[in-house]
Amino acid sequence: MSALLSLEELAITLHGGQQVVHDISLEVPEGQIVGIAGESGSGKSMTAAALLGLLPDRSEASGQAWWRGGTEPLDLLTLDQRSWNRVRGRQIATVFQDATAALHPMLSVGTQLTEHMRVHLKMSRRQARGRAVELLDRVAIPDPEGALRSYPHQFSGGMRQRVAIASALACEPQLLIADEPTTALDVTVQAGILRLLEDLRAETGLSVLFITHDLAVLAALTTQAYVFREGRVVERGATEALLFHPEHEYTKTLVAARPQADDWDER
Repeated sequence: MSALLSLEELAITLHGGQQVVHDISLEVPEGQIVGIAGESGSGKSMTAAALLGLLPDRSEASGQAWWRGGTEPLDLLTLDQRSWNRVRGRQIATVFQDATAALHPMLSVGTQLTEHMRVHLKMSRRQARGRAVELLDRVAIPDPEGALRSYPHQFSGGMRQRVAIASALACEPQLLIADEPTTALDVTVQAGILRLLEDLRAETGLSVLFITHDLAVLAALTTQAYVFREGRVVERGATEALLFHPEHEYTKTLVAARPQADDWDER
């Protein structure tokens, strides 16, 4: 199985000289959901930012990040802004942790869903609106036509996150980077989001890089996983083996710290 995305010895240094990511290597195969787990400050979100060209100003990234979703492999770390405009949103999309911050409060859902379709896919206003309705229906938003006329504050947290997922999927990307998308959602809503991502993977071949601090989410959704600590990968492998038979002491500590850690059902 070919790797859609391959990171090779990624290192990130912030302005001032602080290195926050150290020689990270990982792969996301086509059509798979791969997890990154670790505590806050372990370098998970900074790694995602490098893959999206969204690192803080005056930070530096070294190594390679090979993207194979286009006509020829690209090293994402070398792209200029014009190249990123062709990749980000169209080939690689993201769902952030806080949908409230990700969605513009003054723009209708319809505007936010259709704008980038018209830019990237060259759709007419009518075509984009039709696809937006289909997307909202796909992510189980009630009354999709009415939702297009609504604003983010009119939805619950779970519904806003579904709108954010619909927006990310609008241009049919090959890879979705989901950075803690279920944080602060209740367990029922969280389960719905996880089922949605798995359904999309199964039905469309979408690849997902799922970032989380929750090992239960990791166990429920991913097939391969990487454990981060202090900007380094300390363990990697099949998720089931990693969680039930961890080898690194840090992974063992994470598993042991989870409430009722022994109650996982082996898949």
